Amino acid sequence: MELFMLFFIFLMGVIALGVYFLPTIIAKINNQPNFLSIFVLNLFLGWSLVGWVISLVWAVKKV
Repeated sequence: MELFMLFFIFLMGVIALGVYFLPTIIAKINNQPNFLSIFVLNLFLGWSLVGWVISLVWAVKKV
């Protein structure tokens, strides 16, 4: 049971990191020329909903 809980916590952490860095992942997939800027914005301001939404919009914006 303890191993299952440890695995569950690890899995939830990986999913949370994936959601947090979703704008960065999308920017990489779309080959955004401003990928590094999107990553830095997401890294430092992604915790605020405004910073996360701005980086997500920037990531999906067509060049």
